[in-house]
Amino acid sequence: MSPADSLLNTLRPWLAALTKRRARLWRGGGLMALTLLSALGLLAVSGWFITATGITGLLLAAGVAASLDVYVPGGAIRFFAVSRTVSRYVERLYNHDTVLRLLSDLRTQLFGVLSRLDSRTLAKRRASDWLNRLTADIDTLDSLYLRLLAPPAVALVAIMLLSGFVALFVPFAGALLGAILLLGGLWLTLGQARLGLAASERHVHYLEALRSRTIEQLQGLAELEAYGGLADHRARLNDIEARMQAGQRTLGRLAALGNALEGWLVSAATLMTLWLAAQAWQAGSISGPVMVMLPMVVLAMNEALGALPAAFTWLGATKGAAARLNQLTAQQRPAASPVSSVPPSARTLTLKNVRVHYPGALQPALDRLSLTLHPGERLAVTGASGAGKSTLAALVSRQLYPSAGRITLGRIALEQWPEEALRQRVAVLTQQTELLDDSLAANLRLANPEANDDALWRVLKNVDLAEWASALPQGLKTRVGEGGRQLSGGQARRVALARLFLRDPDLVLLDEPFSSVDELTAQHLSNFLDTWLGGRSVIYLVHGTHARAPAPPGITHTVSLTG
Repeated sequence: MSPADSLLNTLRPWLAALTKRRARLWRGGGLMALTLLSALGLLAVSGWFITATGITGLLLAAGVAASLDVYVPGGAIRFFAVSRTVSRYVERLYNHDTVLRLLSDLRTQLFGVLSRLDSRTLAKRRASDWLNRLTADIDTLDSLYLRLLAPPAVALVAIMLLSGFVALFVPFAGALLGAILLLGGLWLTLGQARLGLAASERHVHYLEALRSRTIEQLQGLAELEAYGGLADHRARLNDIEARMQAGQRTLGRLAALGNALEGWLVSAATLMTLWLAAQAWQAGSISGPVMVMLPMVVLAMNEALGALPAAFTWLGATKGAAARLNQLTAQQRPAASPVSSVPPSARTLTLKNVRVHYPGALQPALDRLSLTLHPGERLAVTGASGAGKSTLAALVSRQLYPSAGRITLGRIALEQWPEEALRQRVAVLTQQTELLDDSLAANLRLANPEANDDALWRVLKNVDLAEWASALPQGLKTRVGEGGRQLSGGQARRVALARLFLRDPDLVLLDEPFSSVDELTAQHLSNFLDTWLGGRSVIYLVHGTHARAPAPPGITHTVSLTG
């Protein structure tokens, strides 16, 4: 595969994403073209008018009768000056709004990809890596339209129109001008891209490494200090920074080379046009004002070509970001065809010879696990830390796919359940409490966006938090802080349990439901939980019996995982 084919294949998914807003892209390109044509017209008319005025003045001074209409060209100059200013302002405003919309589309698309990755894939990378893809990599793609697609397309149109315009007066000059500018444009785009491809692509990887290691240092500063590893960590950061700076210097020199070549190209094209136009004037084919107008209008091509060298020198960064995002799409598990109708119940669960082996792990997390949960049964899954309980929860909630074996829910293969129906029928209380930096009400309504305030107060009362919530300065509108840091561990746990009560699931998975709460509160929760779980199928994930914590209510049978 040629480098051009490789580049096109890498960018194809993101080019396809741009077509969703093709109407805006065409309008934005039209505004760019209007700005450039106004600049061409301004220089062309100005050159003609200044020369015509000078010649008319000389004729009058020599006593020769001469006249010149100053109103039409003067009006044209004012028109092009105003249209250039207005169109440039509108173009910048419109195209930057378009880019923000495109970035929103791309981030939404990437969120969709991430939501379809299972836990095994997500665990391969650190949170800082995923953040880098959602921010830096997506931001890098904003140059795809604004710097890499629209400007060269508009420049190509300008070259063709300019060459045709010059050819109307001096045909050979127009043809030669078109050839020179087209060849030069190829170098300013493809040639500059070839020179800077490797260095700019490496820059993306260095930037990710720098951000990830910086976040690690900030998060683990106490540990690095305690174990004497801070100096080594800083040395690695300095090494990455040195590599980035060297790469940026290289790219800066290449961009400067491109800018110099662009200036030389337009100057050479202007000089060539002037020379051929002067010959045509000497031959009497064109007038003096036209002779000056033609090279003047060529000078305006600086505006069309000036931004190309730097943009295409950094093309590798766009390619590298797109390639990294494409890797995520490739890691998605092929979705099975969902069933045409939602199964009537999800209270029956069957696992048959299920095996899960995480990449790089020495042993499988689960191996040949088989169990059946009938409607209304309550299964307690016990085992030490690392035995596979959380893996089982991820399997049942389809956040993880088995390496081997089969899982059925409601007698339907789990992978064939429609996503929305599965999330409605299966509820999970994980060991890690996930709370957003938003109000208490907003965190509760994650489970049921339609729940009114009465429903929220009711579930808070069920977990013995209503009195506490009513005493808050803003009640349900009180923010809980990032990750729920404004709450104690027990309060956060009960908020998560209250959120669970806002749903009406068939199957409930509870991972240590009474962790982080005192004995009296745990007994209250156990009593209410026993009532709420009536008729539902339940899986408890427990480490074992704690001296102060009540046993999960209503257990019908137990399975022990040994890891």
